Parts: sequence; C-alpha cells; structure tokens
Amino acid sequence: MKDRVIITCALTGAGDTVGKSEHVPVTPEQIAASAVEAANAGAAVVHIHVRDVETGQGSRDVALYREVVARIKDSGVDVVINLTAGMGGDLVIDQEDPLKPVDGTDLVNGLQRLPHVEELLPDICTLDCGSLNFGEGSQLYVSTPDMLRAGAQRILELGVKPELEIFDTGQLWFATKMIDEGLIAKPPLFQLCMGIPYGAPANPELLQTMVHMLPDGAQWASFAIGRDQLKWVAHSALLGGHVRVGLEDNLYLSKGVKATNGQLVERAVKIIEDLGGTTASPDEARVQLGLK
Repeated sequence: MKDRVIITCALTGAGDTVGKSEHVPVTPEQIAASAVEAANAGAAVVHIHVRDVETGQGSRDVALYREVVARIKDSGVDVVINLTAGMGGDLVIDQEDPLKPVDGTDLVNGLQRLPHVEELLPDICTLDCGSLNFGEGSQLYVSTPDMLRAGAQRILELGVKPELEIFDTGQLWFATKMIDEGLIAKPPLFQLCMGIPYGAPANPELLQTMVHMLPDGAQWASFAIGRDQLKWVAHSALLGGHVRVGLEDNLYLSKGVKATNGQLVERAVKIIEDLGGTTASPDEARVQLGLK
C-alpha cells in the first residue's frame, strides 16, 4: 500500500441516476457544494461532470463547468480539480438503419470534447482510451485511435494532466502506446474502471493483471461500480493504487441506505485507515501525480 492513498470522489456522472437518489447533485451550486463536502470528508480530488439543470441529463455546456469550478474555488476549500472530457462520445445505433441519427447520440470529435478544458485549465481531465459496447441495447461509446491521439496532443499542449480511463485491457495497451509516442507526459496517470458492462469485469484477479500491465512509474487508481464500490477501495489500495468513490458509480452506503458523496468518502477513509494506510492531502496528491 502507498504511504499516502489519494481518494477521488466522482460527484455526479452523466448516467440516469437523478431520479434514483435525492443526493445526486444536478445544478452547479449542488455539484460545487458536493465537491466541498467530499473534500472536507477527505477527498484529495473531485471528478466533475455537469448536468442540464432542467432535465438532469449530462451536458457539455462550458458555462456550467465554469460556474461549478468558480464556486469550488470561491469556497476556499483546497481540492484537486478533475474535469471529465468524456462527454461527446455517445453513439446510439438504429437496428434497421445504422446510419440514421437516433435520440441519445452525442458524438463529436476528440478536440470538440475539450472546450471547457481549454478555458478552465483544470489540474486533471479524463481521456477515455477506447471504444466500448456500453451496456445492453445499441449504445456505443466511441473513442477511436485518431480521436485519442488528437485529444492527447491538445491536452499535452495545454499542460493539463490526462487521467487515462481504462475500461478493458486493449485500451490499456493503446494508452501505453500513446505514452511511448510522447503524447502523454510522465508520470502517466491511469484510472482502471471495472464492472461497466461490457468492459473489464469487477474481478480482483483481472485488476491484478491490469496493474501488472502498467508501465514503470505509472500512478494509478481503480474503482468498481454499484455494490462493489466500497470493497474495491480495499482491492485497489492493497495492490498499491489510489481509489475512487462517489455517486457517479454507486448510490448506496449499505443495502437500502442511500449515500451522499461525503459519506462515501468518509467510508473510504475508514477502510484505508483500517488497513493501516493513510490518505493524501490535495498537496500530497499534487506531488505524487506530478501536477503543476
């Protein structure tokens, strides 16, 4: 286990969870308040999506990101800002006419996923490192090698640390190739994402295999979704990684008990401390991750 384990809190995501828990933040004010709650509970990093205020659906609106980040900074609470850059990869296929536009599709190129990153220059932004059959039905997440190289190059130029989101072993293979090509600054930061249908299953042995595939010197974290989230804190920390919790990935503290982001972070802190570890402050996280 690392001397200082970094806890990331993924605050809200873009999934259809707003109607499933009253604690999922939607407005910029709510998302920023949830970030402050998570930071005060022990999160060194907050991972931020934004949502349309009227519908609760995920959004790419730069103004919403701007307001969330401003509110967090105005709070005076120190926390590392991690903005998603994964929005804009959704493709829904019509079974009768695969080229017909279908509701739910939001597909843009790699550079068009970055306007909020270009304006706000967060500490970290995500880079989803491959395409994926996203659950049942006909939805795909699309992130081609050309899109990824273009996005990685622009993120490198901006001086933002990319968090390489890895949903399967082939994506880890390609992310390592981008590092070799000089598109990702060292030390690279990986997030191993487990249990999302149909990517890498939440299997501890598979996590160990993926950890062994990481390049030397890499910083990494891992998470699993739903009921596996909190047990995954232990799996990841014991293998020498950092951890992620939050309402993006799991709505419950225990069976039938809905959680807030702060409560999930508090539980992660306790798990790490019960294992004999300690958690990182935002400044300690910046040093470990090589942030500017």
